[in-house]
Amino acid sequence: MDKCIISGDRQRSHEEILQNAARAARGLEESLGLKLADSVAIFMRNDFGVFEMSLAAAALGVYSVPVNWHYTADEANYVLDNCGAKALIIHADLLPQIAAGIPESCKVLVVETPPELCAAYQISAEAAKVPADATGWYDWLGQFEPLAPRDVASPGAMIYTSGTTGRPKGVRRNAGTPAEMENLYATINEAFDIGPGRRTIIPAPLYHSAPNTYAILCVVMGMDETVLMPRFDPEELLRLIEKHKTTHLQTVPTMFIRMLKLPEEQRMKYDTSSLQFVVHAAAPCPPDVKQQMIDWWGPIINEYYGATEVGSVSFLTAEQWLNHRGSVGKAMANCEIIILDDDGKRVDAHEIGDVYCRNMGGPDFTYHLDDAKRQKAETQGLISVGDIGYLDEDGFLYLCDRRNDMVISGGVNIYPAEIEAVLISHPAIADCAVFGIPDEDFGESLCACVQIESGQSVTEDDVRGHVREFMAGYKVPKIVDIRKDLPREDSGKIFKRKLREPYWAEQNRSI
Repeated sequence: MDKCIISGDRQRSHEEILQNAARAARGLEESLGLKLADSVAIFMRNDFGVFEMSLAAAALGVYSVPVNWHYTADEANYVLDNCGAKALIIHADLLPQIAAGIPESCKVLVVETPPELCAAYQISAEAAKVPADATGWYDWLGQFEPLAPRDVASPGAMIYTSGTTGRPKGVRRNAGTPAEMENLYATINEAFDIGPGRRTIIPAPLYHSAPNTYAILCVVMGMDETVLMPRFDPEELLRLIEKHKTTHLQTVPTMFIRMLKLPEEQRMKYDTSSLQFVVHAAAPCPPDVKQQMIDWWGPIINEYYGATEVGSVSFLTAEQWLNHRGSVGKAMANCEIIILDDDGKRVDAHEIGDVYCRNMGGPDFTYHLDDAKRQKAETQGLISVGDIGYLDEDGFLYLCDRRNDMVISGGVNIYPAEIEAVLISHPAIADCAVFGIPDEDFGESLCACVQIESGQSVTEDDVRGHVREFMAGYKVPKIVDIRKDLPREDSGKIFKRKLREPYWAEQNRSI
């Protein structure tokens, strides 16, 4: 069987994907005048076009810029203008959403929204069609012969970070030298185990950094089969694993939590024994959740730690985790991880401080049009992305929280992440966010915003009682805000800044 990508009832071979990418590369260069280090943007749900445009950009040494397809016209305009996108590929139903924000200098190429996406997002047949006055992606490709392969270093995707302190910043990675790319691929291979003879599923949106890298490399590194999910659904993922005899999976802890919350008879009716290698990252995984996944799927639950800026820098097998519960791994080859105190000095094992890390042999990066921010993130040649944690005596890294999320109440440091890990274990809580709010007596106190599972109910006292059962009294939230939904960043994580701001704005008004 040809190596392929599958989406719903549709299938496309790697050869077809690469041929379309080569045609697109010629069109981008000859028709639109793109040159080395220019940018093209992708505003799509999970579909073949994401691969075709990304690989076309790589062939020209051009940046591909995945954009969160939930964005409004204003949000999209900021990214498209900031990155200087000369072309945009977009699903037909999403075009009206951002049409007013597309710069005139950006060529728009429209893809018909496929049936599986229409079904998943309740899109009408009319909205799915390429408008008569628009340029269809596949019609446009048909005008060009494939561009012959050339020796060009690809800078990869320019991912825009979540923007927790304002507008998002593009992480612009340098096109690597052959030695840097060899080292980068080595760490990626350790973290993802991509290659021939393997079958995978992509359950996350391809505008996210890790799924985007993983999915594109599935083609580049010859994964036998890559199945795209229109959107994550816990039972559907289990069904697809059984149907396709999936061997490899890249996930986030939220997916584990949602699968574990399925009724046991519903979970256990699917055969997941084909799985050989599962890796997760992007957010802390509550230890009890990870233990349950190992008990269910076996000692195949691996983990890595990293960031868009630095890539993956640590790795942890299930066996290692069982001996270092709560760790996110040990530095991989050519990677370095250190912990520094507020004075920039290294601390001893088990002392908490700022996490600094880097893939020492990989390509460097900057923040697009903001090199000053890049320089501010670096100390002693290593990069901080705002995490707080510690190393044990064996060199295994443990994360406590984000520096911006830490709460100081009555002089005591409180790490919301550990409270969130307890809250998420409550059967009625789908997701949550804990953060600091002003307190006259203690400086800060805790607020917990919780999102309730559909069909469930919970009271504020229930929430506080659940935390009190497992944690010290000073970690029990003073304020509990129960909601149906929580705001999300472009990465899919909860947008804490939007939840936190009203409390601090009220204090500022009273000053």
